[in-house]
Amino acid sequence: MRLRCSVATAFTVVIFLILVGEKGTGPPQIEASNSVSAFVHNVIYSNRIAFFSKSYCPYCLRAKRIFAELNEQPFVVELDLRDDGYEIQSVLLDLLGRSTVPQVFVNAKHIGGCDDLRAAVQSGELQKLLSAS
Repeated sequence: MRLRCSVATAFTVVIFLILVGEKGTGPPQIEASNSVSAFVHNVIYSNRIAFFSKSYCPYCLRAKRIFAELNEQPFVVELDLRDDGYEIQSVLLDLLGRSTVPQVFVNAKHIGGCDDLRAAVQSGELQKLLSAS
């Protein structure tokens, strides 16, 4: 018998196993690079709208305006305001093949940057994703 599960379910199981650790003795030591990667994945899979941004970026500001016009509140990670922002951006590069901001996720689906977000709004794709949650 073959079991099928979503990526979010698989990720939740992995996080649970990390937190429980071997033989239920508590969480194992996690290297800093892994914790940054875990943080990025947690942001993506735990928030309806996840938004990786830089506070001064004009494209990020435009994308934020799009969500404001839709009366949506994304979970925003401002990379330039965090000590680990460069590491987060490196994880995004490994994950997406892009290091630019903004990078937007809706229901754990990668939308892309500002132009991609605008195109998703114009095509109705964004509204479908938002109504699916």
